[in-house]
Amino acid sequence: MRFAKMQGCGNDYVYVDVTKQMIPDPEKTAQFVSDRHFGIGSDGLILIASSEVADFQMIMYNLDGSRGEMCGNGIRCVGKYVYDHHLTDKTTITVETLAGIKTLELTLGEDGLVSKVRVDMGSPIYDAPKIPVIFPKDRMINEPIEVKGKLYHGTAVSMGNPHLVIFQEEDVRGMDLAVVGPHFETHETFPKRVNTEFVNVLDRQHLRMRVWERGSGETLACGTGACAVCAAAVMNGLTDEKVEIELRGGILTVEYNRASETIYMTGPATTVFEGDIDVPNIGDPTPDEDVRIYSM
Repeated sequence: MRFAKMQGCGNDYVYVDVTKQMIPDPEKTAQFVSDRHFGIGSDGLILIASSEVADFQMIMYNLDGSRGEMCGNGIRCVGKYVYDHHLTDKTTITVETLAGIKTLELTLGEDGLVSKVRVDMGSPIYDAPKIPVIFPKDRMINEPIEVKGKLYHGTAVSMGNPHLVIFQEEDVRGMDLAVVGPHFETHETFPKRVNTEFVNVLDRQHLRMRVWERGSGETLACGTGACAVCAAAVMNGLTDEKVEIELRGGILTVEYNRASETIYMTGPATTVFEGDIDVPNIGDPTPDEDVRIYSM
């Protein structure tokens, strides 16, 4: 299988152009390639396919093999892949996802390759049933939620996938997300599980966050999560409409245009390496899988 490993702010995925090759069992393939010991190592698998309604289609799988609706960091890398691999010569493209069609504006570096991407992420959704959230009110905005015996206050937002944003005084850098994250992800309030962002407000233009993603665990960045954080911060009156969000893997710029109810995200997209890997007849990966890496 020919692949590219790419990352946006450290949120890394394996990318495969399925217009040129077939992936017979993408769920198990995602689990195999994501393994950081016996596979390639990633937060999941993203397939780039043709589309009848957009320029391209993004099909996303988390590292546990579950299907994801949308990934903000992932879609930026899709934009870089299709341009750098000469699948398009356009610098404004559309990409079909399970969360709708997204428009990407590509910025080229001095080498003629894509260096960063601005994405129209669409409108945030606050209606509890649409997120979905099992909650007695129409919206969950700064509402109490008890998790593992501790009371938090959270704002639920969908950016095509469900998010719970927790603003807190405690420095997020000292949290043990591996302990608390799974309890949020599988909380009974969220029937389709949830991505959870823990956030410090530094000032009205700067935030710091860590994220526990459903199906992947803690990742270095989450694009849809950063957009949800911006939306929640504005809804709670904590920040201006344009903010820089510090994640473990880098900084994303997010703008919430309240007039159009649209969120725009801008950030880097980077190719780490490309290569070929022999995908086993999908069973448990073994240590002697042959991985051949080609230099860029």
